[in-house]
Amino acid sequence: MPVRKAIVESKIGLHARPAARFVRAVTDTGLPVTISKEGMSPVDARSLLEVMTADFECGCEVELSVDLDALPAGSTREDADGALTALCTLLESMGTDHKSSRLPSPASDRAAAS
Repeated sequence: MPVRKAIVESKIGLHARPAARFVRAVTDTGLPVTISKEGMSPVDARSLLEVMTADFECGCEVELSVDLDALPAGSTREDADGALTALCTLLESMGTDHKSSRLPSPASDRAAAS
């Protein structure tokens, strides 16, 4: 089973927009990815509700995995490895992309338009 670890860098953790962005990326892989953290059972990373209720806060280490026995036809271990690497990169880059972790304020929108 391919496994990768990552740190959740979004300032608000995997809630709201960062969770939606992550779940969308997982869904786009077409693979059965799970996400967990120490002390909890893995949840389906394709489910926004499961990801948001698992409380993956900023700075926590998560483990992403793919069950090779559940791979869709035509998918390989290499596909799973590549997808997990890309998903880890996404989780660890959310802290540098302010749009993924919070809504812009109306004041900053006016300033940008000036």
